[in-house]
Amino acid sequence: MERVRAYLLHLQDRITAGIEALDGRERFRGDAWTEPGGGFGRPRVLEEGAVFEKAAALVTHAIGKKLPVAATARRPELAGRGFEAASLSVICHPRNPYAPTTHLNLRAFMSPAGGLIPEASRAEARWWFGGGFDLTPCYGFEEDAVAWHRAARDACLPFGADVYPRGKAAADAYFYLPHRGEPRGLGGIFFDDLSEWGFGRTFEFVRAVGDAFLPAYLDIVSRRKDTPYGERERAFQLLRRGRYVEFNLLYDRGTRYGLESGRRVESVLASLPPLVRWPGDASVEPGSREEELLTKFLVPREWVG
Repeated sequence: MERVRAYLLHLQDRITAGIEALDGRERFRGDAWTEPGGGFGRPRVLEEGAVFEKAAALVTHAIGKKLPVAATARRPELAGRGFEAASLSVICHPRNPYAPTTHLNLRAFMSPAGGLIPEASRAEARWWFGGGFDLTPCYGFEEDAVAWHRAARDACLPFGADVYPRGKAAADAYFYLPHRGEPRGLGGIFFDDLSEWGFGRTFEFVRAVGDAFLPAYLDIVSRRKDTPYGERERAFQLLRRGRYVEFNLLYDRGTRYGLESGRRVESVLASLPPLVRWPGDASVEPGSREEELLTKFLVPREWVG
């Protein structure tokens, strides 16, 4: 797990440096913390920037005696076992409504914890990776959607022609609000319980996904950050952010895991946007750019061949 943690810390450094360079005004702040049992965290949050109203990048390395319920929902045979988990979670909420929100998560689990496994029993240890990245625009642009999914496809391609289609389908299914009957955004790639390739190859794939995230996202934000907007666009942005909050609080497994495992609440909820609104009338004008988001972009589509 130390190799995974080292990579996630290095990727966190690269991502925060890239976001700071594009923002040009504010910097990430936050202090690392440790726990008696070996747990570690390094949360970083940027607020009130010129480009990013809020951005967060959090690395955690947890060691516990009992896997949280959110981590064993699909692996009930591991309920009650000790565990070790390392993760990086990144969320960016730009100020300009034409620049999309994004989310990256990479995580690795091992049960029982690697350092606690007797040599004779290590073959019985279970490990797996999960994660992915997705894009959540308030105003859709074909160019951005294609570029985003092309970056996801290209990261997956060295690992098999079927990897991106499966990851895209998983993202479309996961980032969905059943109570609204609509996707959260444009999706991207999502994977969970990934271990069948062996540790080395699977970790290589996780690194490919992590390395593809920042250049793909910063290119899109660079194109949109200076687009003129007014009160109408800002109001729609805050409405769409409400959908983001609903998903994170009602459905996101990472949020549930963080709360169930006793992580610092402010760190767990750092992914939430700074401002949001739930208006009494959420209807959009027919033929508007706002309606276009719902009818053209928040629908199942194949963005790249």
